[in-house]
Amino acid sequence: MSQKQTDSKDNKPNQSMPAGGRVVLPLMPLRDLVVFPHMIVPLFVGREKSVTALEAAMLGDRMIALAAQVRAQVDDPSPEDLYPIGTRAQILQVLKMPDNTIKVLIEGKERIRIIRFLQVEKYVGVHYEPIKTQAGTASTLKALMRNAGELFEQYARLNKKIPADIVSSVAHIEDRERFTDIVAAHIGSKVEEKQKLLSAVSPQERLELLVRLLSDEVEILEIERRIKGRVRKQMESTQKEYYLQEQMKAIRKELGHKDEESEIDELAAKIKKAKMPPEAEEKALKELGRLERMQPMSPEAAVIRTYIDWFVSLPWAVRTKEKLELRNVARQMDKDHYGLKKVKERILEYLAVRKLAPKMKGPILCLVGPPGVGKTSLARSLAKALNRNFVRISLGGVRDEAEIRGHRRTYIGALPGRIIQAFKTAKSKNPLILLDELDKIGSDFRGDPAAALLEVLDPEQNASFSDHYLEAHFDLSEVMFIATANVVHNLHPTLKDRMEIIEIPGYTLEEKIEIAGKHLVVRLLEEHGLTVKDIEVSKTILEKLITHYTSEAGVRNLNRELAAIMRKITRRKVEKRMPAHVKKIRFADVVKFLGPPRFLKRRGEKRDAVGVAAGLAWTEVGGEILTIEVTLMPGKGQLILTGKLGEVMKESAQAAVSYARTHAQEIHLAADFYQKTDIHIHVPEGAIPKDGPSAGVAMATAIISALTGKPVRKEVAMTGEITLRGRVLIIGGLKEKLLAALRAQIKTVIIPKENGKDLEELPVEAKKALNLVMVTDMSEVLPVALADAPVKKKRRSRKTRIVHQATTADQPAGQVCMLPSPNGPVWPLL
Repeated sequence: MSQKQTDSKDNKPNQSMPAGGRVVLPLMPLRDLVVFPHMIVPLFVGREKSVTALEAAMLGDRMIALAAQVRAQVDDPSPEDLYPIGTRAQILQVLKMPDNTIKVLIEGKERIRIIRFLQVEKYVGVHYEPIKTQAGTASTLKALMRNAGELFEQYARLNKKIPADIVSSVAHIEDRERFTDIVAAHIGSKVEEKQKLLSAVSPQERLELLVRLLSDEVEILEIERRIKGRVRKQMESTQKEYYLQEQMKAIRKELGHKDEESEIDELAAKIKKAKMPPEAEEKALKELGRLERMQPMSPEAAVIRTYIDWFVSLPWAVRTKEKLELRNVARQMDKDHYGLKKVKERILEYLAVRKLAPKMKGPILCLVGPPGVGKTSLARSLAKALNRNFVRISLGGVRDEAEIRGHRRTYIGALPGRIIQAFKTAKSKNPLILLDELDKIGSDFRGDPAAALLEVLDPEQNASFSDHYLEAHFDLSEVMFIATANVVHNLHPTLKDRMEIIEIPGYTLEEKIEIAGKHLVVRLLEEHGLTVKDIEVSKTILEKLITHYTSEAGVRNLNRELAAIMRKITRRKVEKRMPAHVKKIRFADVVKFLGPPRFLKRRGEKRDAVGVAAGLAWTEVGGEILTIEVTLMPGKGQLILTGKLGEVMKESAQAAVSYARTHAQEIHLAADFYQKTDIHIHVPEGAIPKDGPSAGVAMATAIISALTGKPVRKEVAMTGEITLRGRVLIIGGLKEKLLAALRAQIKTVIIPKENGKDLEELPVEAKKALNLVMVTDMSEVLPVALADAPVKKKRRSRKTRIVHQATTADQPAGQVCMLPSPNGPVWPLL
């Protein structure tokens, strides 16, 4: 105690004698309690100073001063720790307890203001003065008192701890001070709020505070009542569910089924066994904790259980031991696939780099080629050779980004994307995943799947691939991705930039015969339960089967037709209608099994024809012969185009007509020939859409043939884009076009000189069988294409380079002629 606030006394103060007009009383501090006048309350006294003060009061007139502590945790409060406004109380009863604490019953008498603190032996005494209540407006006080009474009745109804006799007695109290103190004594407010009520001098202020406290308490009790009601209903429902669940557990136990606890333990063991990364394991355990707290039959529990099942089913740390033996890989690919030398070499180079630099992030391979050339089977063969699990993801027609990244769990029936699903199928972290039909991906309002694949196929990003469903990173860096496509130009530009394109061309007739004889027939015999003793298919039959029953760059339809023949023979064998000797298939048998030939062997024209030229076209299933027909009619110079031509092809026709008009004098035409003549250009098979610039040379040749009356040679085909000046520009798909010419038994093909670099991809047998004339201008095309073409008597350069020598001395075949660009038409050296 500071000297300013306390005085030390050797003797007990005379409690009945005022000191300077002020009365001295023993002080007992109160914790978490405010005692009001007219309030009878029991107290437990245990602190030494409080016990001494109580004993001092009992030796006198049993009066004691009570003051609430500002901070209840203080054991030895100083004057600063006590409120200055307290209560003078009378001790009614004292009872000493067995634990040396004292139970005392006291009654509040009046409000007092503590003037000074005095240290008296082992307790604190105070000088105090009574607080006189100020007067107030009678009507206002009456209204406040009535309002407080109504609120107290409402408070008592909500608070079951207040006895009914208290409410009844309060309702009959007319003294405002007594009413306020008794009501305040039964409110469960904080000490600070009650102390304000005790310190209020004005009756109006005191009643206003009381009304506010009662309103707050009533509102709180109303909220508690509503909460308790909801909790009670929930508890009743929970107890009902618990009872039913216990019954179900007992039933499951009788049936031998696992209970929920064993399922939780099983999932926890699977999570630990999966050896997930820390982030993923933390996520799985968190969801498992949620599942454990939920009711088993709730819909959310089923969603979480499915989510955890996906987590534990993924191969987070399971790998297959990769075998990077290049000889074994090469042997396996040669065993399963005929030809494809360039593709196999590139794959072996890729694997060689991986063997010497395992951590190198290599490119993604994309195999591009027509249907049926073996793209998918090549990837499967590679996976087998490398001892990697193989998974194929078909992307044809995928338009939703969520198919790649997965759906978020907020959606009903959400699942991971196809990439994560592929790992569950593969059961290993390092599979070979084939992204099939990559060029068939679409996009709409649901997103662009091709853009989502950018992260998957980027070696710099896919080590932390994030699926929307899992919401955890999954490492794709150990996966070997191989993509397939039919057309390069349909690939997403950015996606194409992340891959290395390896083109697989269509097969030649000889390659198809070898593939069928060495692979397809052998496999189909085994699949149909036949042996080589039951059926024999010669190369002649295979050739006729390919030319008359299929029209494709690959061998898919050939496999289908061979399977149909095998089924017919299998049925005959089962019905014992098949001779016991070796059955050698004849073409008559093929016709009997498969019906009449579906395709006539495409050949060139049987004879030279005026206005008819053989062009070459590229399709997704290989090359085709494109016949260009031109006819002239009297008219007003109109150009008629039919055959379902695209815009680019129409523009090529217009450029060809313009070339003929500007070079009319050189090709011996009247200058005004176009004014009275209509030109009709038609490309047969009119139901099939056609487009592209490579038919420009053929159109110009057919137009000039029709205008001059000179026939186009039947053994000549041509391809190339034409300009208004007559220049012949580079085109695409040369290999497929030349193979189509070879199938049609056309011997001479005119191609742009700039396409000479593409001849390296042409099979050797095609190079030997074709005479390829490389040109740069239309003036070089006409002498080769038109029969009886005029030859200008000018000195011309005979700069000719023979690329492929003749196979025999008397049969010059396989020569490729590169002609200069002379001023007039010249004959090439053939």
